[in-house]
This record gives sequence, C-alpha cells and structure tokens, in this order.
Amino acid sequence: MNRWCGKVAFVTGASAGIGAAIAAKLVEDGLQVVGVARRLDKLQELASKLQNFPGKFHPLQADVTAEEDIIKAFEWVRGHLGTVHVLVNNAGIAKPASLIDGPSEIFRKILDTNVLALTITTKEALKLMRENGDEGHVIHVNSVAGHRVTDVPLMNVYFASKHAVTALAETLRLDLRREGSKIRVTSLSPGLVETDIIRCFDADEQLAKVIELAPKLHPEDIANAVAYVLGTPPHVQVTELTIRPTGSL
Repeated sequence: MNRWCGKVAFVTGASAGIGAAIAAKLVEDGLQVVGVARRLDKLQELASKLQNFPGKFHPLQADVTAEEDIIKAFEWVRGHLGTVHVLVNNAGIAKPASLIDGPSEIFRKILDTNVLALTITTKEALKLMRENGDEGHVIHVNSVAGHRVTDVPLMNVYFASKHAVTALAETLRLDLRREGSKIRVTSLSPGLVETDIIRCFDADEQLAKVIELAPKLHPEDIANAVAYVLGTPPHVQVTELTIRPTGSL
C-alpha cells in the first residue's frame, strides 16, 4: 500500500457501514480520502475520529442519485486535491419488493442507487484519472447476489442491480484494456455483512429470521479486502474477489 500513500481516494456511501470502514482503512494507510454521503453529520463524526492517522478524511455531502451532486463533488476534488487515483463505488441499497406487485418507486430507487449512480460516478472519476497519467483503480462493491440468483423472496430488483454491477465492471475492464489503459478494475463481492442495510428486511418476519441466524461478515473485512486489491503490484489485476462468511450457504 506504500505506493498509494498521499494519493486521493473517492468513496461513496462513506457515512456508515462498509463505506465508513473502507474510508477509515484508507486514511490509516495514508491516503487522502474524500468520503461522500447524504448525512454530513455522520461524515463529520468520522472525520473527527480519523484526525490522528497518516492520511486525511474529507467529508463531502452529496446524493449519488443526483447527477449534479456527483459532478459538483468531482469539481471539488479537482479544485482542492487535483485528481483522484482510487474510486470505491460502495453506495448501495437493498429494499424488499416483489416484481409481481411491488411499488415501482422502490424499483427505481434501487436501480438509481446501485446502477445509475455507479455509472456516473465511474465516468466522472475516469475523467480525472485519464487527465493525470491514466493510472488508477476502480473498485465496485458488488455482492454475491451479483453472480447467482438464490431463492430469497422480495429481492428481484436487488439481484438484477448487482448483476448489472458485475457486467459494468467487466465491460469497463475490457474497454480500458482495448485502449491500453493502466487503470485497473475490481468487482468486490461480499456475502452477508453486518450493517444497517440488512435492517430493511425486519418488516418481513421470515426473511428477518433467516438473516438473524445467518453467518455474517464485518465491514472491516471488506475494508481489508479493498486494501488487499489495492496492494497488489501494478501488473496484477484482481478482477473479481468474492468474500463469504465462514459457514455461509
């Protein structure tokens, strides 16, 4: 990780859970981390906890589902830090809804957050990476749900959104390879992680019980995985890393 010391990372969904853990790990490793989320108070709390580490955390309020917010965030990065070297697309949501009779506003929210926001953030980050040496690393926090559909109720659109992330990571890798770019792409696919996101299933008693009993990863496990893929030498590209809790199905 030494070669990333002093470099700039942009982490979405950084106010809690996996995003906060990734931001903290990168700051500990000496990076300048721009943490983006809607809850500025949570970002500022995290910034206060990370004051005595080699890197620095820059809290930036933005809604990743609003394209103008994403563009303004990267304009801030350009003006204050010059460029971005690492993008971690972590922001994501999981809301239970059946494709048979679920509300379309939930479908739209999942796709806007998990897919469209990721594409726009990636595009804006790549602009800066390519302007400044065509070197960097794009990491999509995906899910095991992005590789296989399992018999879990009310997850139709969530599964679809994560399959889209898998496709977007691989097609981007192919596009960059075609251009001879040095920018690397990683899809990082955890199993169940103990975060606030799983609380959205509490209303469904059966599903909540399954989640309660299932083995879980911790956000720090995913942060360590991000550090691992970044720490591989430039000639190594970890295109897909799947992480499951021991004992999971």
